This record gives sequence, C-alpha cells and structure tokens, in this order.
Amino acid sequence: MKILRFLCPDRKNPTWGILEEGDRVTEVTSPFGGEMRKTGRQFFLGNLRLLPPVRPSKIVAVGLNYKDHIFELGQAVPENPILFLKPSTAVIGPGEPILLPPQSQRVDYEAELAVVIRKKAFQIPKTKVHEYILGYTCFNDVTARDIQTKDIQWTRSKSFDTFAPLGPWIADDIDPGNCTVRCFVNGTLKQEGNTQMLLFPVEELVTFVSSVMTLLPGDVIATGTPQGVGPLLPGDIVEVEIEGIGILQNPVAVRNA
Repeated sequence: MKILRFLCPDRKNPTWGILEEGDRVTEVTSPFGGEMRKTGRQFFLGNLRLLPPVRPSKIVAVGLNYKDHIFELGQAVPENPILFLKPSTAVIGPGEPILLPPQSQRVDYEAELAVVIRKKAFQIPKTKVHEYILGYTCFNDVTARDIQTKDIQWTRSKSFDTFAPLGPWIADDIDPGNCTVRCFVNGTLKQEGNTQMLLFPVEELVTFVSSVMTLLPGDVIATGTPQGVGPLLPGDIVEVEIEGIGILQNPVAVRNA
C-alpha cells in the first residue's frame, strides 16, 4: 500500500489518500491516531499536488551508515549510530525546488531510505519495532559539504530550508533490509546501494534512537546514504529512487539572497 498527502482543487487543507491501480487515489482518514478508513472519494493522481507524505516534528538522520560511504569520506567505522537532527522547516515534497543558499559553494545530494514512525515510541525493543513503523519513503539528505567540513559538527550544513526532500509517498510493504537505493542527477546514475549494506539496519536504528528520545507520530528516521555523493548545480534535476517505493524528483535552483 502507498499512502500519500495531497492538495485537491476544491480543498485548502491537505488530504490523505491511497494510490490504487491506474493512477487512482482513494481518499482516506489520517493513518495516525486510529484505523485508516476510506471515505469513498476518488481522484486522478495527475490532478493532484503531492505534498511531503508527513510533516515530522523532527528528522533523526544517521551519518556514516554504509561502509562504502564511510570509506569514501575516509572516516572510521562508528561503534554506534551517529545521529543528527534536521528541522521540520527543511522539509519539502515532490517537485519542490531545492534552493542553494549563498553561504555555500558546494551542496551535495544524499539518497536515503527513510522510516516513518506510526505512533509515539520510547525505548522500543527490536522485537516490537514493526509495530511502530507506518512505512518507508524516499529522502534526500541535502548537505552543504563545505560548511560541514568547516563547522566540524553538522547542524548548519544539514538544516537550510529545502534541505530535506521527502516523498513521493509512504510504502508499507517493502523489505527495508533488502532494497536498492539510487540517485540520478539529470538522468545520470550517481549513487547505487542496497540496504543490505547498512552498518546498522532499521530495527537497530529505531531501538537505538528511541532509547535516546521520544519519537512522535510522523517523525522520520533517515538511514544513511551509500557512496557516490556529489554536488548539485542550478538547473539540475535530482531523483532519489528506491525499489518498491518510487521516485522522489526535485529541481535545483539558487535561493534569492
């Protein structure tokens, strides 16, 4: 099942839906806080403006979680997941532009599998993790690489507005331990990896993160990026493609000063 958020022509507020065969979208009630129910209304996907599939209170991202990316950056293999936060204000949806800030001369793409939390979670054991996951979506951990290198810590480089593209929807029926993650820029393959190569798989990440902080419904855990990260330029089209989910596409532009 693929769950999405969208705007339809006759409503101002976001609407939830399920993507059916033939590009039909069936309206449903919120997947959070109770059983998701169909309302009976249907739409054609092409007539809808897709929104970020969730509006998280926080994005908990994981650095250096693919061995090939660790070696690419010349870093040591971490003993525990390396966590950092991206703000909710960085989130954009499919088709929205990634805006390159004037403070940076090098902004990179980073394709990632993202986990969407279903319900409030704190100190969750591995055996119960599946009960707390709504599903998975595509994520681009856009990073001002020159600022990251300069600052040592990662907050500023990861937190600019538009630096957290999410979408296009949430898939609840994929195997997060064995799916291919790719990134294309202007149609050229730049990254390709499989979540089998994660240093810390999804179950471990949810358990570890929830031992540190409370996760709220709609919060996102970004699981890390494979090797091949590189720069984005104005006019580029960047795509994150994840097997079983779909493609998250965003144009790249310069942010006005």
